[in-house]
Amino acid sequence: MSQIEAKLADVGIRLPTPAAPLANYLPCVRTGSLLIVSGQLCTGVDGKLSDAHRGKLGAEVSLEDGQAAARLCAINVLAQARAAIGDLDQIARCVRLGGFINALPNFSALAAVMNGASDLMVTALGDRGRHARSTIGVAELPLDAAVEVEAMFEIA
Repeated sequence: MSQIEAKLADVGIRLPTPAAPLANYLPCVRTGSLLIVSGQLCTGVDGKLSDAHRGKLGAEVSLEDGQAAARLCAINVLAQARAAIGDLDQIARCVRLGGFINALPNFSALAAVMNGASDLMVTALGDRGRHARSTIGVAELPLDAAVEVEAMFEIA
């Protein structure tokens, strides 16, 4: 078990089996020292989307459930990274996270939702988890998920 997975286990997080792509794309692409992870939904360890993480922020989904959904997305990002590189300790840095929040047009707490993913990266990677970030409100996401997160890592 990598040091990163051990750190996650200490806070009660177990990485799930990564989800298969829903269409004609790769879950991860490595180019040079960069690993780009395709957008991951807020599915649980069972691979399913809970009712609390389905729908729009500002309507069916609360801010707290949105943050938890973003955290799940980040966990799923790390699961994909582990599948691609084998050992998460090879991650030199989280370079960037991109967050897509399924939200009503007047929902203004997009950044607060995305903090769930950002905080998880720092929990997992320490200072190497601090990253650049974009957070965008969208009209719809696959499977009516509340949040989707993509990532870019530097690999040592």
